[in-house]
Amino acid sequence: MSIPASVLRTAGKLNVPLYRLTRGRVGGKVGKAPVLLLTSIGRRSGQPRTAPVLYMHDGSNVVVIGSNAGNAKAPAWSFNLEANPDAEVEIGSERRLVRAHVAEGEERERLWNAMNAQYEGFEDYRERTSRDIAVFVLEPRQG
Repeated sequence: MSIPASVLRTAGKLNVPLYRLTRGRVGGKVGKAPVLLLTSIGRRSGQPRTAPVLYMHDGSNVVVIGSNAGNAKAPAWSFNLEANPDAEVEIGSERRLVRAHVAEGEERERLWNAMNAQYEGFEDYRERTSRDIAVFVLEPRQG
């Protein structure tokens, strides 16, 4: 059973201030998987939107998956990144500017498998939905 999108949004809204207040010590993990705060620009509003997202490092890049816990619709932040790939991530107390691209082919498969090794829920999410779940690579960029 999927977690309703409204529950995910509410949990995210509670997680963001706790994460920032504690520099990731509270809200910085789901099981063993680390969490970052991703700030993207709303594709309709043009306003910054921040969401907690599971991640992993891939060299100097950061990888996130738009699973939305297997819900039929992708998370809003993934639509935002597709409309405007420039974003910011917070990992603990460190903030960095990034530019996103959607991984495809061999890169996607490698990153999907690595993320799933870190957090097995992604395979469950893929089984719950008929949509393609995007894997985003967030590359460092200069201000």
